[in-house]
Amino acid sequence: MPSLPSSEDRTSMEPVNGALDVRLMRTLLLLVTECSVSRTAEILGQTQPTVSLALKRLRELIGDPILVRSGGSLVPTERGLELRATLQRLLADIDTLLAPPPSFDPERTERRFRIAAANCLDAEFLPRIFAKLAEEAPRASIDIATLPGHDDLMSHLSDGSLDLVVGNWPRPPEQLRLAPLLSTPIKCVVAAGHRLAGTIGALTMDRYLAERHLSPSADVMKQYSPIDGRLMELGLNRHIAASVPEYAIVPHMLAGSDLVFTTGAPFAEQIADMGDFVVIDAPAEFGRMDFYLLWHDCKHHSPAHIWFRHLVKASVSDLRSTVDAVPPMLRVAAE
Repeated sequence: MPSLPSSEDRTSMEPVNGALDVRLMRTLLLLVTECSVSRTAEILGQTQPTVSLALKRLRELIGDPILVRSGGSLVPTERGLELRATLQRLLADIDTLLAPPPSFDPERTERRFRIAAANCLDAEFLPRIFAKLAEEAPRASIDIATLPGHDDLMSHLSDGSLDLVVGNWPRPPEQLRLAPLLSTPIKCVVAAGHRLAGTIGALTMDRYLAERHLSPSADVMKQYSPIDGRLMELGLNRHIAASVPEYAIVPHMLAGSDLVFTTGAPFAEQIADMGDFVVIDAPAEFGRMDFYLLWHDCKHHSPAHIWFRHLVKASVSDLRSTVDAVPPMLRVAAE
């Protein structure tokens, strides 16, 4: 049994700088609960001298005897009783915090997921997500937002107000997690009566730049456009005669006009099916249009978020099967 401090020791006892680690906190809780060094040692699977040394250290750290003699046994001091109640709450919270995350059940979840997506994906991509979500998680909801500016994008992902971003600009932010979704050839769409409608093969860049263009991105957002961003990299610039806030307006603007609209192949074909339009191969310098998922590290390990990422990727599997494989330049973040 450890010797207790003398009266002189107790009156001069001062708290010692230090911190209680979780192991020492568990030892302390057992001591003030069992009121026995030997029983505490037995429960912990340690020797009695080891627990006695721990009690000595605890007395020095806390500045209180913690346990004192009462006849042939030990009883907690007033401070010891206070610590017992506090430690029970603290260690219960720590155990809950460190417990394995609960399994995610899509059929039961009522979570609301939020995605920001390029608006060219509205008709081709988003209905697939809605359908798959309704099938696998009928109680869940989804909100679709337009892509914000760079600063808002980063803050909304980091504070959790956005779950995922579907982007297609040439240089995605390096500080975000990334997984490729779709890589597609780039096409131009013009009205059937347009002077380019009879073009055979791909347009040359000179001929492309000589035309008037329709864009879903305002001039101030060029760096986020997969078309104008690529032109900026090449030191080139096209004349955007008109820009529209919604992709759905594009066919109405193109019809009977001299405008050229440039987009990915699946979306160009979708527009062509809506009216009297012709699809032409874009200049080879554009390469391909890459779509990818972006998310923040703060949600990377969330079971719900992992499930939702896989659902979104699965939603475009049939689109992906119609184009070439994703190029190696897009590297998947480890999942």
